[in-house]
Amino acid sequence: MASSASRQANWKAAAPAPLPGPTFAAQSSLPKLPVPDLPDTLAKLKESLKPLAWSDAELAEVNKKIDEFGSGAGEELQKRLTKRRDETAHWLEEWWDDLGYLTYRDSVIVNVSYYYGFDDYPAHLPQGSIARAAALTRGAMQFRQLFKLGQVKPESTKEGPICMDTWRWMFDCCRIPGQQGADWSVSYAKDGDRGDSGHIIVLRKGRVWKLDPWQNGRLLSLAELQRQLQHISDNTASEYPGVGVLTASNRDVWAKDYANLISDPQNASIVEQIQSAAFVLSLDIEQPTDLVSYSRALWHGSVTPHAGVNNKPLLGLRNRWVDKPVSFVVFENGKAGILGEHSVMDGTPTVALCDTVLDMIADPTWDQGEPTKDASLPVALDWKVSPTVESAIESAEKAALELVESQAMNILRTPYGKAAIKSFKVSPDSWAQMVVQLAYARLLNSKGWKRQGGTYEAATTRKFFKGRTEAIRVVSSESDAWVRSMDDETVSVEERMRLFGEATKKHIGWARMAGNGLGVDRHMLGLRQSLKKDETLPALYSDPLFKRSSNWVLSTSAIFSKHFEAYGWGEVVPEGFGVAYMTGFDGYLQYTITSRTEMPNAEFCKEIEKAAEDLYALHAQAGQAKSML
Repeated sequence: MASSASRQANWKAAAPAPLPGPTFAAQSSLPKLPVPDLPDTLAKLKESLKPLAWSDAELAEVNKKIDEFGSGAGEELQKRLTKRRDETAHWLEEWWDDLGYLTYRDSVIVNVSYYYGFDDYPAHLPQGSIARAAALTRGAMQFRQLFKLGQVKPESTKEGPICMDTWRWMFDCCRIPGQQGADWSVSYAKDGDRGDSGHIIVLRKGRVWKLDPWQNGRLLSLAELQRQLQHISDNTASEYPGVGVLTASNRDVWAKDYANLISDPQNASIVEQIQSAAFVLSLDIEQPTDLVSYSRALWHGSVTPHAGVNNKPLLGLRNRWVDKPVSFVVFENGKAGILGEHSVMDGTPTVALCDTVLDMIADPTWDQGEPTKDASLPVALDWKVSPTVESAIESAEKAALELVESQAMNILRTPYGKAAIKSFKVSPDSWAQMVVQLAYARLLNSKGWKRQGGTYEAATTRKFFKGRTEAIRVVSSESDAWVRSMDDETVSVEERMRLFGEATKKHIGWARMAGNGLGVDRHMLGLRQSLKKDETLPALYSDPLFKRSSNWVLSTSAIFSKHFEAYGWGEVVPEGFGVAYMTGFDGYLQYTITSRTEMPNAEFCKEIEKAAEDLYALHAQAGQAKSML
């Protein structure tokens, strides 16, 4: 039955590794995440706080507290943290899982989950939403089998292999809403599984269907899967109770509704089928066309005015189960993408999943399978909707609509991309980050606002066993100096270029340190977590400037796939922006900017557009000056 037990201390061990093979071959050789030297971290902290200080007095005060911490409580906390490193596989894992994700109680939609939107379906294949959904199903199940057999090529960088541990939580699992203020995940994957069985859940107009892509040890062909999905579409003519919207609620609200929902054995059985499914496939009736509506439909579901019961808006979230780590979404017009639940797996494994599956489908030699006539049809799993569940759905729909309508999104593409930036011999990532710094400074100046926090860029620490992420503190004295120069007419092109070089050099240095597990934020978190319950919090942690430095008014991250048209997530503080960007296309950079509606989202996008133009013009001018010499 559906998981209703309390969270177990070792729940994270429940998902098995794949069979021996290349996929996990390097796991045992990966080093542990280091605990940085305390003096080094405190020196970096001081450096990172300098540009964020509102006054010299504020900076002097926090530096005094840093020194006191370094010679006082910090020494003992460092010893405890070092001991924890020696005694555990990964000193940060449990703390980060809980504090970063599982004890967070707002909705995972907008606040936690991320999405990727796919490029157009290959023209040589049968067209239409059903055909595309069938291809994604077959491709994803082929990939799942390769993973379970240990035959997926492991991810790596130029430096070598990276940790594949979180891949255990890609398939056959689900997040559970906890009633004690902390969630967890359950896995139904089995040790020794060869990937030649397993079901998926298909959602259509809120109705739940169980589909078995594997039957009698054989993966259904593309044609058979199309017939299966067409059967679902043909037999879901009207709307069904949108129980899935419950999963988008505040986690404590969802925990209460979850307990009530599964108190009925029939509903508990349906929930278990969802939780144990390889993944969820949402067949949406909506047809988003432009890039923003397409992105929003993936991010938080479409909103169709007056299309629901009693003339209410019809929410795309009725057709989701957002606790699943992987949900493919296919719209009626054939557009498609993925919604990812972030708590136990970051975005790069799902990039690899999507890249491999979409490459597979696009290959003219892709194995589409041989059809037979004996495939069992999907089975509808219909809820028992009590008055209490019906009331919970109404409340969840109201809360979800308020959440969706509170969000603004704009997307822009620059007229140049990676090719031009590399011709200037600049890191595309550093270039993209400096564009954001210049744009944000101009926005603040135009509003007369003070900078209320720092800029977070996610760096992967997966070169270490069980590594996930570290924060790159993007704001630096060097980036600020360059930003100021860009609007100072007395500064020459040559000086602006010199300052830009210093800013990007500093950014690359911070990024390298973060990727090597030598950043500031995770270490400072670990020291704080090493306090005993009866011990006083060191004064540093309450300092306004220290706290402001991790108030991420700009939360930024970049991924890339040649197959992605769209990518994004939400802002992390009310006064901030989410900045998802892609630098891998030769012809353009793409920025997706999210925020609360009260924030000047469109204005920020215009500033990004202008900053991108100005940075290009600066390098073009500098190039002309060099050629004249």
